[in-house]
Amino acid sequence: MEYLKLTSKNLPLISSQHANQKIEIPTYERSQLKEGIVHVGVGGFHRAHLAVYVDQLLQKHGQRNWAICGVGLRPNDAAMRDVLRSQDHMYTVIERSAAGSTAKVVGSINSFLFAPDDREAVIAKMACRDTHIVSLTITESGYYYNENTHELQSDHPDIQHDLANVTSPVSTFGFLYAALVRRYDQGLKPFTVLSCDNMQKNGTITRNMLESFARLHNNPDIAKWIAEEGAFPNSMVDRITPSTSQNDIKSLADNFGIEDGWPVVTEPFMQWVVEDKFCDGRPPFEQVGVQVVKDVHDVEQFEKHKLRLLNASHSAMAYPGQLAGFKYVHEVMQHPVYRKFIWQMMQEEAKPVLPEIPGVDIDQYCNTLMERFSNPTIMDQIPRVALNASGKIPQFVMPSIAEQIWVTGPFRRLCFVLAAWFRYINGVDDKGNSFEVDDPMRERLQALAKAGGNDPRELLSIKMLFGDDLRDDERFVNEVTTAMELIAKDGVMATLPKYVN
Repeated sequence: MEYLKLTSKNLPLISSQHANQKIEIPTYERSQLKEGIVHVGVGGFHRAHLAVYVDQLLQKHGQRNWAICGVGLRPNDAAMRDVLRSQDHMYTVIERSAAGSTAKVVGSINSFLFAPDDREAVIAKMACRDTHIVSLTITESGYYYNENTHELQSDHPDIQHDLANVTSPVSTFGFLYAALVRRYDQGLKPFTVLSCDNMQKNGTITRNMLESFARLHNNPDIAKWIAEEGAFPNSMVDRITPSTSQNDIKSLADNFGIEDGWPVVTEPFMQWVVEDKFCDGRPPFEQVGVQVVKDVHDVEQFEKHKLRLLNASHSAMAYPGQLAGFKYVHEVMQHPVYRKFIWQMMQEEAKPVLPEIPGVDIDQYCNTLMERFSNPTIMDQIPRVALNASGKIPQFVMPSIAEQIWVTGPFRRLCFVLAAWFRYINGVDDKGNSFEVDDPMRERLQALAKAGGNDPRELLSIKMLFGDDLRDDERFVNEVTTAMELIAKDGVMATLPKYVN
């Protein structure tokens, strides 16, 4: 089979070359689009989520003012820049399920700016009057948020650099601030800052961190303007998107005839709940299935369900799973004892402290999650799910533990997950094999893990991750200590049955 390079010129050939495999392509005129959204952090999730919703708005609803300009802030974003540039900024979304695979070419990203090459171009693009939304997928660590004090990590080198170098920032907040100052000086409205990261209260955190950053600049007028005129919608996002492998690239070429340097592999399921709080207009997201809600409280309820069920379960598969030698999420779900552990953790420890949402059946949601985790075609890798644990564990696992402490409820399985992470930090699995720990706090974590051994108190002393209510709770500390000792002595898989009814 002859493969076709993904380019605008080849689109008609791509859509017609497979009689038995329908490939959707953009039919809108991309050269006529306005870029109303600037997106920082163009990775797999953005390209499987927001960019897909925008593509549907362009394709089905003629919303020509809302194309996306992608932005890469870090040196390693050069790879994405180069692939997108060679493909006229298009890429393929491959949806996989037990029923088979589909391929769709997405054209909503219209350009890409690489900040290390031209920081001014990024600031100017954000400040442009055509830009109405700056959206973010920068991972938890990109917010410089102290989980314990709920304040900006003002002493972080990136923040210190940006305070001293307003016109050549490195952090997201440095770019947002510089662009907003320019818009203020030009008499424009602020753009909406839309966090699409997987964090509870993502919009509120973004607002608070940016306002704090502005105050550190001793610019009270800008800080006041951002506070009074700006908008930072809270949102809940959901779509499992594993890292793209060379096998995925080859499979796309073999099965669909498309040569794409960086396609996205994902599941059919997609959800986005977003607060209707935009200060400079927005697309009609409702037309493509987004749940736009009036009240931040509604977003928070959905967030809690997702973070404490889906994401906490991912953590429960990631850290013990890596220690036990699993490679993929679906392999964990194929193990009967491990599968029971995940179900019982959700049902007996996470679910009892979750709010009820009218019209939402939590048991049905849990069953759906078990099905999604079990999807063997996604090939979701354990190391991907384990990334950046120091930003995830405080969001996904610790809130359920804290609430169970308050009501003296069960939390043994959640403590087992935390204990497994504490052991995972050392980068050696139960058979003595080394693996990479990819975490922005790795050096500090590993030093404390080594000093503490099977005693969790060294790691629990990190105040930006763990509150005093946890450190001072004897039942909690004892439970984590017991789990750490058992895992160290017998390994994850021999210990796991002790946590399953």
